[in-house]
Formats: sequence, C-alpha cells, structure tokens
Amino acid sequence: MNATTIAAFGSWKSPLSAQRIAAGTKPLSAPQIDGEDVYWLEGLAAEGGRVAAVRAGPDGKNTVATPAPFNLRSRVHEYGGGALLVAGGALYFSNFADNLVYRQRGEAAAQALTADRLQRHADFVLDSRRQRLIAVREDHVQTGKEARNSLVAIGLDGGERELAGGFDFYAAPRLSPDGRQLAWLCWSHPLMPWEGSELWLAEVAADGSLAAARSVAGGPGESLCQPLWSPRGELFVVSDRSGWWNLYRVAGEA
Repeated sequence: MNATTIAAFGSWKSPLSAQRIAAGTKPLSAPQIDGEDVYWLEGLAAEGGRVAAVRAGPDGKNTVATPAPFNLRSRVHEYGGGALLVAGGALYFSNFADNLVYRQRGEAAAQALTADRLQRHADFVLDSRRQRLIAVREDHVQTGKEARNSLVAIGLDGGERELAGGFDFYAAPRLSPDGRQLAWLCWSHPLMPWEGSELWLAEVAADGSLAAARSVAGGPGESLCQPLWSPRGELFVVSDRSGWWNLYRVAGEA
C-alpha cells in the first residue's frame, strides 16, 4: 500500500504537467476564405503558444502560412481580435511583439506597413481602389494618459491617415462593395459596447477622406454588433433594441 503524503495547499506534485495539457489544445479563430484557400488563426502549443495563420488549400493540406517568430495577436481595446486579414493572396496582420502591421505575399518575407510600436492596429479591411488598409488604431504615444482611439487608413506603400475620431472607442470598420461608403461602430465612456453603441456611416470622398458622417443606428440604450454589407450594397447590423438580438437593415434598397 502506498503511503499518503500530505502537502501544503498548491504544492502537491501532479503527474500531468502544464506543457502536457497544453500540447493537446489548438485554439482556432478568425476563419477567412480567399479564392480557393481557407485561412484561420491557430495557437501552436509546441511553439510557446504563438498564434499563426494556417492555410488549407484545394489539395486539403494545412500549411502554417506565417513563420516564427510572428505572433498574430492584437491588444486593441485589451480584448484583442481582428489581427488578420487575407485578401487577394496577401496576408495583413498585427504582430504581438512589436505592434506593427505587416503584409506578406506568398513565400516572400513579410514587410512592415507601420513603424510606431506605441500604436496598435486591428480590424483590417482592404480598400483596394485606394491601395490602403482601413483599421482601428489605439494610440499609446502620450504616456500617462488613456490611449486615443480612431479609424485610420494605412497606405500599402507607406503613410497613415486618420479618418475618424472623437469617440473613446471604435470597432468593425466595413467598406461597402463599391468602395464608396464606410460604416463602423463606436461608443464612449462610461458605456460598454454591450450597453450602448452607435453605427455610423460616411461617404468616401475622392481624396479618400470621409464626408457626411452620421449616426444611422444605436444609442446609449441600444447595443449593436456585426455590421455587414450585402453584395447588393445593403448595410445590416445586429441590435438588441427589442430586448433580443435581431438582424436589421439600416441602409440600402430593399
């Protein structure tokens, strides 16, 4: 008979190590389709938990698309998310170690599109007509103060331009199929997004700036999420205005 060993709380030795438990997990998120390929984010336990983009091609084989040491994570709004966009065979992502935004094409080395490590970016959408990304930016340049959030355009050949500001938080920028309108969510203190948020809509001017920006849904007593354009140019959003989550059309023809 084995003798019973009494140990102080939290000091007993388990036959299962943390590494052994983590080795069997593969967190998956952010699935995206690009042509015949499917991409998603996957946590790689064997590589210290770094998050990589994985590609499944038409041959059914899975391939890690973003090499080490890239770790595809963002801490925008602390919750993170929105760290990867795949479009036209290119990957656009936020790297956790330096907060920079990168573009990677095929087997070529990833190239940084931003340069300031005190700025975090997430929720990317490609504006192919103007050769830029539209993203949420969280700016930590002014130390000792709360980060400033805004919507920005990141040029694929360099440069960054603010498109919208004034609210405490921004999320989910969504460009219309014809590239002529931009929708987004925003809210301010003391509200949390599940308490009250707004859906804004603006025209994209010829110079790439936003014009005629206006609130089209939401408010302090209504929570919104998942704005999305249909192929016909209709703008939809999920709202709890009735006390239940339902889908509403807020812009575009029926």
